[in-house]
Amino acid sequence: MEMNAHYTSFVAVGDSFTEGMSDGLPDGSYRGWADLLAARLAARSPGFRYANLAVRGKLIGQIVDEQCGPAAAMDADLVTLVGGLNDVLRPSCEVDRVCALLDRAAARLADGGGQLVLMRSPGRRGPVLERFRPRMEQLFARIDEAAERHGAVVIDLYGSRTLGDPRLWADDRLHLNAEGHRRVAEAVWQALGLDAESDWDAPLPAAAPPGWGTRRAADLRFAREHLVPWVGRRLTGRSSGDGRPAKRPELLPYEG
Repeated sequence: MEMNAHYTSFVAVGDSFTEGMSDGLPDGSYRGWADLLAARLAARSPGFRYANLAVRGKLIGQIVDEQCGPAAAMDADLVTLVGGLNDVLRPSCEVDRVCALLDRAAARLADGGGQLVLMRSPGRRGPVLERFRPRMEQLFARIDEAAERHGAVVIDLYGSRTLGDPRLWADDRLHLNAEGHRRVAEAVWQALGLDAESDWDAPLPAAAPPGWGTRRAADLRFAREHLVPWVGRRLTGRSSGDGRPAKRPELLPYEG
């Protein structure tokens, strides 16, 4: 599919990554790469419309059932889909089923006629990434195959060493911080054939690693504030997105 550098509408589909966690705003809401991208596209196109159906915690089956139909019906010029990582990071996961559902989602969104963008999600360097790397790489291989079938653009954030830098991740170690989201927005912008404003994959300046005491304090804070609640939700079958509406459920003119 030939890309159109002039987009008049954009709908984003996915989970917390696309919702914008943890690029926090003063009012407690989240911005994120999709909002940043929408703002830049809107500056080029008067009347630009944007919807973001992403909800934190959603599994790929929920994305298929709840988001893909409404997104395809919006008939947007540009559609992004990022999902499946919440599935493969769970202790028990049928990766083949996740891959099949993601391909189903891509097919449904591609039927809408807009330019479809898929992503190989970034991974924070550390033991969690190493534990789940085989599952992630199986999922990403299927994303590449789906993109070829459906004429989608794939953005390889997973292959970026810079986006693995812990300094681009929030304290929860699951979501990018504001600078990480800014870099993702720039990566998508460039993948759409638009003029680069910066090198999104430029390494961060070298810095001395934190001392043992600093690392220990950060680990304890992470366990108390993020890990224990996450485990609690898994044990009780709850999700951080339960009962939460889509971020921007309608395709409406963008207002920053």
